[in-house]
Amino acid sequence: MSIAKPTDSELEILHILWEQGPSTVRTVNDLLNEQRRSSQSAKESAGYTTTLKLMQIMFEKGLVTRVEEGRTHAYTAVVLEGDTQDLLIQQFVDNAFRGSTARLVMQALGNHEASAEELDEIKALIAKIEQGK
Repeated sequence: MSIAKPTDSELEILHILWEQGPSTVRTVNDLLNEQRRSSQSAKESAGYTTTLKLMQIMFEKGLVTRVEEGRTHAYTAVVLEGDTQDLLIQQFVDNAFRGSTARLVMQALGNHEASAEELDEIKALIAKIEQGK
């Protein structure tokens, strides 16, 4: 099954649903605004009707399910965080690095000073990948 690529705004909502579990639009909207106030981003606060509309679109796209609880709906992420990350990173590598994982890694390591612990993790991952081949 192929998953739909979430927009940036939908991804913000998915992060909340992955952390919180089933949540109402009100809860998601409150948490979105709390995150936006505490971050340094220039994003303005999210209006309730905007969050509601986004979550309805996400339902139509198959990114979330919803269960009626009285007069409200509880929304749950259908897509898994890892699957979504895999999709987004693959599209990023394809688009920005012409499909070359090596170019991505070289760019990241060239622009960021990795700690000894990070380098050890990278070496262990490479060794694990080599053993699997």
